[in-house]
Parts: sequence; C-alpha cells; structure tokens
Amino acid sequence: MRALVLNCTLKGSPTPSNTQALADVVIAALRADGVEVEVVRVVDHHIPPGVETDLGEGDEWPRLHDVLLHSDILVMATPTWLGQPSSVAKLVLERMDAMISETKQDGTYAAYNKVAGVVVTGNEDGAHHVISEVSGALVDIGFTIPAQAWTYWNMGPGPGPSYTETDHKHDWSESTGRTMAANLLAAATALRAHPLPPAG
Repeated sequence: MRALVLNCTLKGSPTPSNTQALADVVIAALRADGVEVEVVRVVDHHIPPGVETDLGEGDEWPRLHDVLLHSDILVMATPTWLGQPSSVAKLVLERMDAMISETKQDGTYAAYNKVAGVVVTGNEDGAHHVISEVSGALVDIGFTIPAQAWTYWNMGPGPGPSYTETDHKHDWSESTGRTMAANLLAAATALRAHPLPPAG
C-alpha cells in the first residue's frame, strides 16, 4: 500500500512547516501499519498553473502525477489563509482537474479506487470550510473520501500562536489524525478487494 502526502504550505524547504508537523502524525500512523509514504512539499517544485497534466518543458507536475497514479492513498495537507485552502492547494487541485478525463487500462477513471484525506492547520478558524472545499474537489476528481478522513488544528477565533508554538489541543488533533490514517487504510484495503467498476 502506498500513500502520497502533498504538503501545500507556502513555506519552502528547509523552513519549518506547521502543516508538516501535524501531517507527520498521520504519516507515522500510516507507516506503522506498513504503508509506504512519500512526502512532497509542493512549493519546492516548479508547478505552473493550469488544468493539464503536462504543461511542457520545466513542468515538474508530471512526475508528481505519476507518483499519484501509483499511490493508493492521497493526503492533502494545507494551512488556512483568509479562511481558505492555500493557493498552493488550489493549484494542485487545478492540475489534478485533468485526471477527470484520464482513464486506466481497465477503463476506470484515474482517481477511482484511490482514497484521500485532508490535514488542515491555522491559528484562526475555518478548518471545516477548508476540509469541505478540498474534499469536494477530490470527490469530483474521482477519489473516495472515507468517514472522518481528516484532522485539523486551530487556536480559535482571532490571531494567536501557530501549531508548533503551543501544545494547545494537540492531543485531540493527533488522536484524530491517527483515526484518519486508520480509516484511509481501511477504505483503501476495501477498494483493493472490491474496486469500483469502470464508468458505464
């Protein structure tokens, strides 16, 4: 079983990422269950905006697209800015738009029989809105979203410290993250045994 984690932070490496810190809880739980996990910080790659899989010379999305096609589980991890997913997360979803018309050898759409979940951080509220936006787009693309396939952390209304600057509510976010990992793996295992059929 393979998983791809796309960290859609605005911070390039090696700057510490609050979103990565929470995603690491999910990653550790998946790896503990034998899942092979690849983690990508999207801003470290040249990915132009667009809705095609390959935009030509210098476009690094095709390699990530290939990793995604060979993964059973996708985790989208994003900070919250202005109550929205990051611009990087929206860029990734736009590039995945091309998968809606891509099919595999058995005739199923590219994202069929793959499961996805969402990790959200932010020192202000808006996490449920971000989860809904990202999950809705992933369903459109063809991913299966299991029950409780998300975790989030925020400090509450108004500005405040970020995830790595406080221990506030980490226990809840981490417990929810481990449940998320278990549900993603269970759903991916079920789909492997009983896959969705080709369209029509």
